Amino acid sequence: MKKIAILTFAFAGLLSFSACESDRDSNPTLQDPTSFVLNTPAYVNSVYDLTNSKSVELTCSQPDFGYTAPTIYSVEVSLTPDFAESVELDTKYTTAKMAVDASEMALAVTDMEVAQGKVEADFPITTSLYVRVIAELASATETIASITSNTINLQSVRTEFALPPVVLPTKLYLVGEFCGWDWGKSPEMIACHDGTTGTFWSMVYLPAGGLKFNTATAWDGNEIGYAGCEVVDNNEAGLSDDGGNISIAKAGWYLVVIRSAVNGRSIDYTVEFNEPAVWLIGGVLKDGGDWTETADGWKFTVPEVADADFVSPAFAADAVEGPRAYVKVTGFDWWKSEFMVFDGKLEYRAAGGDLDRVSTKAGQKMYINFTKGTGKIE
Repeated sequence: MKKIAILTFAFAGLLSFSACESDRDSNPTLQDPTSFVLNTPAYVNSVYDLTNSKSVELTCSQPDFGYTAPTIYSVEVSLTPDFAESVELDTKYTTAKMAVDASEMALAVTDMEVAQGKVEADFPITTSLYVRVIAELASATETIASITSNTINLQSVRTEFALPPVVLPTKLYLVGEFCGWDWGKSPEMIACHDGTTGTFWSMVYLPAGGLKFNTATAWDGNEIGYAGCEVVDNNEAGLSDDGGNISIAKAGWYLVVIRSAVNGRSIDYTVEFNEPAVWLIGGVLKDGGDWTETADGWKFTVPEVADADFVSPAFAADAVEGPRAYVKVTGFDWWKSEFMVFDGKLEYRAAGGDLDRVSTKAGQKMYINFTKGTGKIE
């Protein structure tokens, strides 16, 4: 009986200990790992040809978060061991064995080399590349900091020029005082036909104040102000730098023209503030038509305020094909910046095909409201 009592007591103790262990397992304590190791690849002394490779194999230990935790791994590369300038590759990994996309690595190496002054003619380049891995918990609810591995050195990495070609913008948007700095109210500039030249225009009323532009309707770090372009004042706007914005001293209407040009790996922009001139051309000027650009007497009157119409001279002749209206952008024929009104709506040719025509009578006029995007002929 004594032995049975002792054994029973011992068995009860084991159950109690097992329950404690079970509680610990079901309620693990999250902890900050102090290190984790990126392993040196077996072929670290070989040449890694990123052009002719699909991937670079990396392995690492899993950081000790206190339990087996789902982990996201990111790969960071640099040309120097201090990672003063580095690139974090786009692809993320969920296992400690990573087939790192060789094309991503080539793009990063090219980008860093170009930043140091290399040009496409200098490639292919063979360089030493430093690599490390950043690990963080996959759970969005955890606040634990990420941890960075040790650094390994791939001594010979061969890279062809991997950056995509620099292309001219296909869209530009203005933002500033005139729209309350609200990208949601930012007008899209009009491309000069056929949309491949990187030249855009906009007829806009600008109050005194600032202006910027961007290829997207967002504060994404790519917006451009005074320091990022060459400004040309062709209409006594009184342009200056105001905290990085293009500042306009004289309120009024402007034909804003932005020209872009590829310069190496960047885009150069020239911003012109021109006279807000709108012109008629074609059959309404006289019987048989007159196709002289900026013909005397055929310029629209300019309103004094933002919410008012530009008004053409009275048409001099009946015209089956009606009026053709345009702004003159230097270097482009008139029809590459023309527009028309249909059923009360202002429509631009821009990068599209020829606009439809509207038959008109002598004595009628065209009215254009650039702020509202409306118009009429009467």
